[in-house]
Amino acid sequence: MSIENIFVLGAGAIGSVYGALLSKKRNVTLIGKKAHVETLRAHGLKLTGEITQTFYLKADTKISEIPPNTLILLTTKAQDSVRAINQIKPILRTDTVILVLQNGLGNEEIIKQLVGEKVEVFRGLTMMASEFLEPGKVRVWKGETLLAKSKTANEAALLFNSCGMQTRILENIREEIWRKLILNCVINPLTAIFCVRNCEIISEDLKWIRHQIVKECIEVAKAEGVNLEINLDELDRKIRDYTNFSSMCQDIIKGKRTEIDFLNSKVVELGQKHRIPTPVNYTLACLIKFLEERNVGFRG
Repeated sequence: MSIENIFVLGAGAIGSVYGALLSKKRNVTLIGKKAHVETLRAHGLKLTGEITQTFYLKADTKISEIPPNTLILLTTKAQDSVRAINQIKPILRTDTVILVLQNGLGNEEIIKQLVGEKVEVFRGLTMMASEFLEPGKVRVWKGETLLAKSKTANEAALLFNSCGMQTRILENIREEIWRKLILNCVINPLTAIFCVRNCEIISEDLKWIRHQIVKECIEVAKAEGVNLEINLDELDRKIRDYTNFSSMCQDIIKGKRTEIDFLNSKVVELGQKHRIPTPVNYTLACLIKFLEERNVGFRG
């Protein structure tokens, strides 16, 4: 495949960043919410933070037609994947490729089940962080992109690197998926519950909880065939440098559903499968579910 066109399906914060940077070299269309799309069309996309630039690129609220040689970046929230893919399933082509760039575990398997053998689906991980400030404005922190080995991975990596995104291909991405999952299982629910920036959860009072989340995840990962060694103090130092609001915190503040089912709840589910207790992850998942239901109740 020769990538000629790119759709970013789910152009929120991180999707908008990828779309903007890739528009340097390819024909990119951001697919997002109406207010964001209208602002992009009128004023462009303004990135701030570690990238400061305004990008002018195409934007729409849906994909009506998929041209030949198209790469689709799936950057919706994990819980919105099925709905997003079902909407475009009838127009997918055999030369369409879907790159799943989402948080959580099991995402690409869901997409592969939906599309079957019709299109290539492969997984990626982003270490970039972003905040959706308002329609048309996103703050970004730079980070690496990791891609699973696949037919299109080499071409995608070359393109991403040429657009200024440090990108690597991994023979086995499962370990990195679990590493990022564990990081998200620590950061996302705690920051969402307390409505604080990521770095603010590095408190001595929360140390036992942070570390117990990790220990439970490591045990479950081992049962799933992924052996991890994680230095807990090093993990704390890493989180201390993250000054952004997590995506889950942003979702709770905005009254939206979160990705908890693909993070801590997924660890709980797999723990039950292997008869491994995960009480801290279960507690955090329950607290986030409560906040979600509370938001829904307030919205009426």
